Amino acid sequence: MIIIRKTSNSDESKIKKMLYHAIHVPEGRPPFSESIIDTPELSIYYKNWGKIGDSGYLAVCENKIIGAVWIRLFSSENKGYGYISNIIPELSIAIIPEFRNKGIGTDLMKTLFNDPEVCKYKTISLSVSKDNKALSLYKRFGFEVYSEDEKSYIMSKELGKICIND
Repeated sequence: MIIIRKTSNSDESKIKKMLYHAIHVPEGRPPFSESIIDTPELSIYYKNWGKIGDSGYLAVCENKIIGAVWIRLFSSENKGYGYISNIIPELSIAIIPEFRNKGIGTDLMKTLFNDPEVCKYKTISLSVSKDNKALSLYKRFGFEVYSEDEKSYIMSKELGKICIND
């Protein structure tokens, strides 16, 4: 049985661990070293978890974290890969490999977009590699391309008053 629970201020280590699984590894490439999440450009996604604007959910199966979705605000001085502005939080999602393609990402996103704390934002952004299979999930949830470069998209989703997406 999978339980989805809201993150708390003490979940920094869990978000950090899940961040590794959020990193897209192109087909045929070896996985990155786990130390990659300690680099300055990635550690901003979990360090000091629980600050204003941080919100998310963890998927738990038999006391093991198997997935996570979270949003975080960044600034023009401290940008995430999907940064658009200081008032638009960036979404990250991760599912451990053995639990992918089982609907957990969809369940996490539905839960996040039904959270009044998240719905207070007008827009949410994310960054995704063009060859990432998760791209179809994001499109299903109404994310649209905001900008792009050779390898990735920055996508955004307008939330409006009601942000749940069934």
